[in-house]
Amino acid sequence: GQPRGRILGGYEAKPHLRPYMASLQLDGQHVCGGFLIAEQWVLSAAHCTEEMDGRVFQVLLGAHSLREPEPHKRLYRVRAQIPHPGSNIHNNKDDLLLLQLEEKAELNAHVRVLPWQREDRDVAADTVCEVAGWGTISHSGRRPDKLYQVERPVISRDVCNHRTRHDGTITEKMMCTDSRKKDTCKGDSGGPLVCSGVAEGVVTAGSRVCGNYKKPAIYTRIAPYAAWIDGVMAS
Repeated sequence: GQPRGRILGGYEAKPHLRPYMASLQLDGQHVCGGFLIAEQWVLSAAHCTEEMDGRVFQVLLGAHSLREPEPHKRLYRVRAQIPHPGSNIHNNKDDLLLLQLEEKAELNAHVRVLPWQREDRDVAADTVCEVAGWGTISHSGRRPDKLYQVERPVISRDVCNHRTRHDGTITEKMMCTDSRKKDTCKGDSGGPLVCSGVAEGVVTAGSRVCGNYKKPAIYTRIAPYAAWIDGVMAS
């Protein structure tokens, strides 16, 4: 299957400056992004599990290159894979996935937890946030070995919901960024939208055209799900 999401119009990230980034892998292949939100927990997108056939992800932490050997890179087995109960294959609703690692991640300069937003208020339009991923980087589907990043401005929900864009489908639990030429798309799903050093959203994994300004990128906001996240981690 195609990896879900790609960074279009971005550039290679400086190695190991995003020590929270995870690559969700099946049979050694990158499928989706994700990020470490606690020592033993990775947050990603529920749609990433769609073509799993009962298989379980492995989670690569501490990586910049997916292929080259790197001293702090390590593959973790997953003990539990918990999609949000409201997620479904028909839309982007509640598109969150929690993965419990078999053991606590070794935290160091290359592997860190990313703070995430608990306060349920919208990020202001025009705020420039960043997103990173190992998704393909050209319309031809060329896939990078290294982590790529791109900065995008947030657009208001009203603008995103315009009938020529997402036509009323963006709920209060979602947010959007401008997608003109620079965008995320297949493979980047599950990664964090980071604004001022805090994860505000998760790249949704529903299918979407990439790099088309009429189809802004959609993210699941994290703050409305704080109670669910805390509850799952506590149990």
